[in-house]
Amino acid sequence: MSASHSTTGTLDLDDLRGRTSGAVVTPGDPRYDELRTIVLGGIDPQPAVIVRPVDDADVVAAVGFARDAGLTLAVRGGGHSGAGHGTADGGLVVDLRERRGIDVDPAARTAWVEAGATAGEVAVATSAHGLAVGFGDTGSVGVAGITLGGGVGYLSRAHGLSVDNLLAADVVLADGRVVRADAEQHPELFWALRGGGGNLGVVTRLQFRLHPLDGVTGGILVLPATAGTVAGVVAASLDAPEHLGTILNVMPCPPMPFVPADVHGRLVVMAMLCWSGPADEAEAALAPFRSLAEPLADLVRPVAYPELFPPADPEYHPVAVTRTLMLDHVDLPLAERVLERLSSVDGMRVVQLRPLGGAIARVPSDATAYAHRGSRLMGNVATFVQGDDRAQRTAWVEKTLALLDQGDPGVYVNFLGDEGPERVRAAYPGATWDRLAAVKAQYDPGNLFRRNQNVPPAG
Repeated sequence: MSASHSTTGTLDLDDLRGRTSGAVVTPGDPRYDELRTIVLGGIDPQPAVIVRPVDDADVVAAVGFARDAGLTLAVRGGGHSGAGHGTADGGLVVDLRERRGIDVDPAARTAWVEAGATAGEVAVATSAHGLAVGFGDTGSVGVAGITLGGGVGYLSRAHGLSVDNLLAADVVLADGRVVRADAEQHPELFWALRGGGGNLGVVTRLQFRLHPLDGVTGGILVLPATAGTVAGVVAASLDAPEHLGTILNVMPCPPMPFVPADVHGRLVVMAMLCWSGPADEAEAALAPFRSLAEPLADLVRPVAYPELFPPADPEYHPVAVTRTLMLDHVDLPLAERVLERLSSVDGMRVVQLRPLGGAIARVPSDATAYAHRGSRLMGNVATFVQGDDRAQRTAWVEKTLALLDQGDPGVYVNFLGDEGPERVRAAYPGATWDRLAAVKAQYDPGNLFRRNQNVPPAG
């Protein structure tokens, strides 16, 4: 028996290596422990094999191998899945991080991006041409993962979600075919890819529409946390021109050097602001935020867009409980209760509010598999687990989430953890679920791609 057989049972990894140009990594290989790690902490994934494709043929080989061997198949890009879907114990991981090519066409204002590229890398590449496309707010997030779930970030109110700027995608299907999905070719698959997550196949390349963007006015604004400032920043964000993107964190102030030491640990509103409109209109757009209270820190200034994506710490693997929902408003009484909830526990905890609307809301709800076009706010509640207190932390998060619940049943699939099928259904309301399940039945009838927020095939 060869070494590859002896370490991974009866898998014929010699055959897989013979059909793959990229690395095939197994337990015992020098880079195995490094490559199997994802961002989520508190888990210790032990995949049977990690394949690092350098082209579509490698992806086809890996998908076929997993299918024929009956292995759970996981697809890993940036590794930010809150449910740990970028890995699989005892399974096969298609690790796309060798595929990071970015080809910008400045004249056409488009870019082809390989699925292993990160949001920060694309921001740098497109910014060199005075162009941009929005991908969330974290530079180390993988472009494919965030896009397939929707893509909510700094530029969404101005230019739509990441999926609203997706023009085409190359996909390796469960049966080994490689297809291009766009408005003309495989249009139902293209519809499903825009919000349906990893349910349909391995996306290897994505083509995006780019927008002119010669710098932004952005950064961190820290305000004292009172009911007035919390309700005020939400109202100001919803009322702001569409070129202002905001992410509002109500949380204990971290020990940041630009904030006075006596503020560290106190509840603050940490607003992440990004004005992408005309530079001479930035001050007027930001004035309502600065007038709410004397800022504890104001780092909002003209910067190149990629500067809003600071480098990530590769050793950062948080163990946290998070929950997400959609809501309509935050008034003074609700803001007061949010502050009471945040004051009722210790440790790092946050209520995050992301105003939506603008260009997001101008897309019909049935145009993409991301269907939450009418929701005005996205809320996230999170706290770090400390030792063995996960049960208590989970109870606190869920009770805080219930406080925010205003009857909007939707959730954003990219912010779901491992929360069960009912929560996945909430990500795809009504007819969206039925249509996704029908596309799934056409392109992945055996549900090979199930290591995701899974939509089983119809029938």
